[in-house]
Parts: sequence; C-alpha cells; structure tokens
Amino acid sequence: MRTTKFAAAAAVALTIAMGLTACSSAGNAGGGGGGGTKDVADVKGDGKTLTVWAMTGDYSDKTIAAINKEFEAKTGAKVKVQIQQWDGITTKISTALATNTPPDVLDLGNTQVASYAANGALLDLTPYEKDLAQGQTWLAGLSDPATVDGSLYGVPGFAGARSVIYNKQMWADAGITTAPTTYEELTADLDKVKAKNTANDFSAFYMPGQYWYAGMQFVWDAGGEIATEQDGTWTAGFGDAKAQQGLTDFKEFANDYSSKASATLNTDSPDMNQVFADEKASAILSTSGTLGLIEQANPEMTADKLGTFPFPGKSGKTQPVMLGGSDWGVAAKSKNTDLALQWVKIASGPDMQSKYVYGDNGWIPNSTDGIKAADSTLSDINKGFFTAALNSKATPANSRWADLEGDQSINDLFSSIVSGSKTPEEAAATFDKAADATLNKK
Repeated sequence: MRTTKFAAAAAVALTIAMGLTACSSAGNAGGGGGGGTKDVADVKGDGKTLTVWAMTGDYSDKTIAAINKEFEAKTGAKVKVQIQQWDGITTKISTALATNTPPDVLDLGNTQVASYAANGALLDLTPYEKDLAQGQTWLAGLSDPATVDGSLYGVPGFAGARSVIYNKQMWADAGITTAPTTYEELTADLDKVKAKNTANDFSAFYMPGQYWYAGMQFVWDAGGEIATEQDGTWTAGFGDAKAQQGLTDFKEFANDYSSKASATLNTDSPDMNQVFADEKASAILSTSGTLGLIEQANPEMTADKLGTFPFPGKSGKTQPVMLGGSDWGVAAKSKNTDLALQWVKIASGPDMQSKYVYGDNGWIPNSTDGIKAADSTLSDINKGFFTAALNSKATPANSRWADLEGDQSINDLFSSIVSGSKTPEEAAATFDKAADATLNKK
C-alpha cells in the first residue's frame, strides 16, 4: 500500500533525517506450490534482455544500476528498466500482465499483489521462497499480503512504517524529556501536554477519526483482525470481542487527545502535516516522508527539533503497524522466468538491501535482520520508524480488498465510532456484513 505522496516524499525526508554515507540456457522456471522446495537456478542469458517495471520514486538510479550490474555479470543478460508513473498504474499493469509479452519483473505495492495473483497473472514463487529469503526473516507486513491461499506471489522489496512524531520543545515545556515506552507513560505525557495547551483547537495527539491506518493499530494490538480466511471463505472480524476492544481503545484515545472537530476528518483536509507544523498538535502518527513535508510547511521545524518513537500498545508491546512498501512480482507469462528469479533474488538479498535499498534510498529493509543490522547507523529521528516496522501486519490478502478500501467504508467505520454516531457494535455489524459479501465475491 503506497500513495504518490508517500513514495515521493520519503526520499527527501530521509535524506534530511538520516545523514547516511551512504551453463545452461535461460528457460521457464514454471510455478505451482506443489513442486516442493527449489533453488533459483544459476542460468546464462547471453543475448537475452530482461524487462523490469519499477515505480517512480521507489528505487534510485544508483540502486537499480547496482542490481543490474550484479545480474548482468552473473547471467550475461541485459536489463531494460522502464520507470512507471502512478496515474493509471493498476489498469496498465493488469493489461500488461494479460498479454503474451508482459514485463518480466514488476515493482508492486504490497497490498496490490493479491489482486494480480487472483487471476493467475503472477508466477507462484512458493517453491523458491526459502532460497529467495536467503536466511532472512521478511517483514510480515510485506510478505503476508503477497501470500494468497498459502502461496507466495511477491518478494519483499522495501518498507515504510508509521511511528509517533512529536514536538520535542512542546513536550519539554510540559516537563517531558524522554520518549515514553509504555501506553501508560504515553497517556500520562499527553495529559501533561494537554494541561499546558488549553486552546479548543489544540490536539495533544492529532488523531482524525477517519484515520483507519492508525485505528487498525489499536485493533491489532488488542488481538483483532480485519478479516480471516478458512477453507476459502472470508469472515470479517470487527464484531469479534478483541476487535471491539481495539475499536473502543481507539475511540477513547482519539476523544481524549485529539480535537473534537477531528472526529469526522481524514488526514488530508486539513492536512495533518500542516496541523502539526502550525503547532496545533504536539504529536501525530505518520511515516518518515512526513518529516520533509513538515519542514516544507514550517522551515523552522527541522528534524532536530522533532522526536520519534513506535506507538506503545496496551498489550505491552509496540502496536503492530500497517506497512507501506513494495514487493517484486514475476509475470506468469514471462518467457524469462529463470532470469527474472535471479534478478529478484539479487534485488531482495541482504547485501543489496543494506548497501542500496537502505544505504542509498533510506528505505526500511525488507527483513527484521536488515533492520537490526541498520540500527547502529540510524539517526535518532529514524529509529522510531525502523523499530515500529519490526511488528507489522497487513490488510487481507484478498483480490477484493481494494474495493473495500476504495469505497472508504473502513474510514467510515472508524469515524462513526470516534464521533459517537454509532457504537462499536453497530459500526462493526454494518462493515462486517458488507465486507463478507465483497471479500467472498467470485
């Protein structure tokens, strides 16, 4: 799940914040989860050209060049990279995958994978999963939505996560000098900030009611789920007791610490970054890309004046975050699947992740191992995002999920609860009924 704003802003923000130094012929690998475990074949591709579609703003030219250099040296094949724009990309990819000459490798939003896999357009990577992982533990928020009916259709590329971003001076003025590590400490700190800032339009923590990405962190922290699948049938889960507790927790937090007017709003109108930059809020929950946008809105609010930390949950752990990010998919109709698998293995491997995906682009690596390896080089401002990514979840790996997200019914679920127009039980009943019908539609 990525937006144009997320992808375009992240590289700018992370540059500001991180201060980083930065012998057989190629054939068709086939697919199908029933073939057991296989290693990605070492093949030669002299005279062949692999076509890769990458999204604008995702990978730097330097990163793509490094992947291609290693791939070409290993296989002898050439690579043609075509950078794609966001406008109309879903239709463009769907159309391309249906042809007999699709791009071989595609850069896909992590929550888009299921929709392309549903009609057989992506190669089943399950037999190669162990070899592609290369000993890494992939982030669940990247690998889970790429796993459909138990089969893997996408290899994690990079991640972006949400953490709390707070105004250090505003918190210091309220007597707070260290970031909270528990939910109880967080609410106690926010109570101090709230007491210090009494304007009606001020939010100790700006949490608009429609902000369902944030709301889901509370639901997941309580043990709830959006929906679960068993024997091919999906069942929406907001009516479950654990999800109900999470919805109630979100309502109480938003009502206690966000302005009354925010109960029916989303993050874009008014722009949440502007609210924070104008010091109408002391804290928000957002991605690293927000750092650059905040400074653009208020040049005096530089990264050194801000702090970050993963949102602590009532569970005693950090709240699970919904990752934005990318997975690499291989077209099922590719004539060069062996070469495509080689390219993807290089792109997602530990070395490329450390030196380029993290080291040059500043993205969160695709594995828990990569995050831990990066820890000693992280700036203070970015540790919150990287730590948050260690506990991640995803939207349902269902091809119809985009319909539910697109009609904003999940936004309405959370805002109706925060505003009080519906009880958690009423809102869940409405959403779950519609979700059951949509997710099980053939």
